[in-house]
This record gives sequence, C-alpha cells and structure tokens, in this order.
Amino acid sequence: MSPRAGQAGHPARTLAFVESPVQLLNVLEWAHLHGLPDAAPAHPAAPSVTASAPPPALPAQSRPAPAGPGPAVPAQVRRLPGGAAAGAELTVVVLAPTDPMTRGQLRRMADLARDEGYRVRWEEARGGATAPFHTIGGLAGSLRRADRVVMGDPFSRYVQLLLTVTRARDLVVVDDGTATMEFVAQLARGERLVRWHRKGGRPGARDLFFAPVSSSARRRLTPSAHRRVEVFSSMPVTETPEGVTVTANDFAWTRGRFGPPRITDGADMVGTSLVETGVVDGDHYLEAVRSLAKAHGVTRYFAHRRESTEKLHRLAGETRLEIVRPDLPLELIARRGPIGRTILSFPSTVVHTLPLALAGTGVRVAVCDIDPTWLTQTASPRAQGFLSGVTGTARDVHRLTAIAPA
Repeated sequence: MSPRAGQAGHPARTLAFVESPVQLLNVLEWAHLHGLPDAAPAHPAAPSVTASAPPPALPAQSRPAPAGPGPAVPAQVRRLPGGAAAGAELTVVVLAPTDPMTRGQLRRMADLARDEGYRVRWEEARGGATAPFHTIGGLAGSLRRADRVVMGDPFSRYVQLLLTVTRARDLVVVDDGTATMEFVAQLARGERLVRWHRKGGRPGARDLFFAPVSSSARRRLTPSAHRRVEVFSSMPVTETPEGVTVTANDFAWTRGRFGPPRITDGADMVGTSLVETGVVDGDHYLEAVRSLAKAHGVTRYFAHRRESTEKLHRLAGETRLEIVRPDLPLELIARRGPIGRTILSFPSTVVHTLPLALAGTGVRVAVCDIDPTWLTQTASPRAQGFLSGVTGTARDVHRLTAIAPA
C-alpha cells in the first residue's frame, strides 16, 4: 500500500498509535518501506560501528530506567534536514504506559522517530482516572481528519476505542510481536479479539463491558469496499483474512541505520515475560535459565522490559549472569553491538526478528522450547500449542529440543 493522497490534494494524513517500543520500531520500518515521508531528502548513510569505536555501553539492571527524556540517540543516527516538517504527513501518537522501563525505551524510540523527520505526540494516556477521556477527546479531531491509521496493538482497548472515532479508509496493523499471529488468525476466522494467553478463560466484567467496542473494532479491521487493511509483519502469517494485504517486514531500516555489530565469542540470553503473564512457573523458569547458561557459556541476560525487578534480582544472585536492562528494543541493541556469537531465547518474538535484523552477521539464534511441565495451572489451554508454533515457524534459528550443550 503506497501513501495515498488525501482530500484536496494534500499528502495522506497518517496517525500511528503505539504503546510499546517495538510497536514504534515497526512503525518506523513500515514508514521506511512505504517511502514516508515523500518530501524528505535522502537519508545520509549511517556509519558502521567498529571494534575501535564501540557504541555506548548498555545500561545494567541496577541502573534505573529513565522515566523522563532519555539520553541522546546514538551518534550513528543522523537528523534529517528540515526536522519534523519533512515528515508532517506521519504523526506518531505515543499512548504512554506507566511502567518505567517501557517509558524509558519509548522516550528513546521517540527521539529516533523525530530524527527520521516524523512528528511525535506524547500522550499521558494513563495518568489518572480521567486521562483516557482527555486523551480520546484531544485526539478526536485528528482521528476524523486522518486518511490512514496505523496501530501496533489491535487487542488494546485504548486502540479499539480510538477506532470507533476514525473515518480513515486505510488501516494498518504493524507487528506487536507474537500477538500479531493470533490477531490475523482470529480476524480470518471471524473470532472476537482476545490475547492468546487469556484465551480459554471466562470473560471478566471489563471484558463484557468492552465487548461491543471489541466487536466494532473487529468489524472496522475487516476489509470492505470502503476500507483497506494492511498487516505489516515479520511473523509467519498462515491464515490470511480475505482482502487483507500482508506486507513483510525485513528490518531494512534497522539494518540500514545500525551496525554491523562487533561480535563477541560468548553467548547472550534473551529474557521473557512468560512468568509475569502467568504462563510459566517462576521456579521452573529460573532452573531453565541456570541450566542453559551453564551448558552454553552464557554471560549476559537481556531482560524483557516487563520482567519484574524481584525476578531479575533472583536471577542475578542464583545464576551470576550479568543482567542487562536494554534502553532500546533488542533488535537495535543487537545491531549496535557488541553481541554474542550465539543468542539463546525461549519462544518469543525475537526468534523471528533477530535473524532478520542480524542477517549477514554470522550470529546464531537458538531457541529452547517450553517444557509442558513448566506451565502454571492457570495457563491458557492454548499456551503450549501456541508457544510451540512460535518456535516451529521461526526461520533461520537453531532449535534446542533439550537443555543441553549445542
């Protein structure tokens, strides 16, 4: 889907709504692929990172995540001449969460978006009981004027509410990780929009209250003669809804702006929030991390932004791993380097995205399956099958069927 002219000959007015750093990264990837902004001059080539000039050190777990404006963006990212005016047809709206780690990464990603020439509007969307009403009310005019709406999380109740306001003819869903796979499948089957790790449970009072909004969002995300829908994803899409355009995300913007990274001889591990979402038992997870680290010589553990401080302190104490709290999405961190020659992960989005972001570097991504005995009693009945599917559909990864040396 190429950028479409709006009414009266103006460039298509695009609003993008993001609630996580990865969503904002994928908005930048989508805009890069589709040539937004049209009027912007060509980007200068980004210099490579070499061993003699390593990028800034990653923040360790003991350092607090920035709640306000983050540190300066890496030197290898250049500001476009003309600033935000060059990309005026794309405005990124950040529906800010309350989690400090997520806010810190979003601040850094917002800096990168501005450096690409796009407008960024930061909304304290969760800053109190009346914040949602102020946010939606303040965005209503822009939503009605928008020709295109880009969203990172169609499961978000916030986004679903915003979709009831917009008249946009073009709707775009960019990756929000593995949830994108479930969204596309649910849309193809005409099912209600429910996150995979909650599916199978009894709907709560809030679910019932928002059911009409969710149903409306599903209808609006269904293509028609008056509405076009695009899914921009690096994830495997096996069930394509009729009329939906699926566009592959190969992380061209990331590879063009960062790296190539310096590769170390050791191994790194990527953390997951499966414990925090109630899918995997905490003790089993800790034992799995300890065994993998010992078997594969892991020295660093890149924490997921949603991992609890208590769990990470316990991991550091019992495994002696260096716990790293990244200040940017892992795809960018890995491209900046330094990064281990082997990256170990449990089933998650990164087993699909890291091979794309690190293409041609020689870094190996290995994924360890989730043993059924690790699941909690309250885990969704679909959890094991979904996680196995995440692993089984990943390309260019080494699959660890057991926790043993490679």
